[in-house]
Amino acid sequence: MKKPKWVVEKEQGKKADARETLWLFGLHAVRDALMNPKREKLNMMVTPNALAKLQDAVTASGIEPVVVDPRKFHPPIDQGSVHQGVVLEVKPLDWGRLQDVCIGAEAPRVILLDRVTDPHNVGAILRSAEVLGASAVIGTRHHSAPETGALAKTASGALERQPYLRVQNLSDAIRALQHMGYLVLGLDGEADITIEAAVEGKRDRPVALVLGAEGPGLREKTRLTVDALVRIDAGGEFGSLNVSNAAAIALYATREHN
Repeated sequence: MKKPKWVVEKEQGKKADARETLWLFGLHAVRDALMNPKREKLNMMVTPNALAKLQDAVTASGIEPVVVDPRKFHPPIDQGSVHQGVVLEVKPLDWGRLQDVCIGAEAPRVILLDRVTDPHNVGAILRSAEVLGASAVIGTRHHSAPETGALAKTASGALERQPYLRVQNLSDAIRALQHMGYLVLGLDGEADITIEAAVEGKRDRPVALVLGAEGPGLREKTRLTVDALVRIDAGGEFGSLNVSNAAAIALYATREHN
């Protein structure tokens, strides 16, 4: 019996995920990956100077790095990347299922990203999510930033500690969170109510914040699926916030004790 198309595609996706690796670069990103027991580490190239700075982490990880003369250090990453003399090939992290990271925390908060593809923005959002206590950052498998060296470097270590999931369908993820009891709010600069007004009297509830890409914003299907559209109450009349800044402000505004 021939397998349905969706089954074949799912199996192919799992095989592709199993083959997928990425190269992390930069002292901070590589050190945090080396110290993360959940990160599968494959290959490391490093200059003698960088190795001296990372020796404790390298020893703790058990990896055998390839030490390369700085003049011959040509790692398989973009030539413009600031690698600081070290690169590490790893497997992407597996944070498990949506409910694994979104259930259990007291008054949890989650960030969902609707077509936010810039790895620098996602990296900055991961940093804010870690600092401000978000349970997870959730993107989509397509049209969102995958784990990359650039994302890891911008996240400044947060990628190793902050759950970052990529789901098949964002609207399905929103509905799943709603079934878990989450209040799901979509950020829209033209919305009638502010974030603070939307969570007034509900700060003990789990909250999910959905942010769209700068420019197009939230897709129509996303707008129809969230519980409410909200805006950040701005003091100025002009300009708009970078999506990573908006994520940080929105997380801060939804704290249980504001």
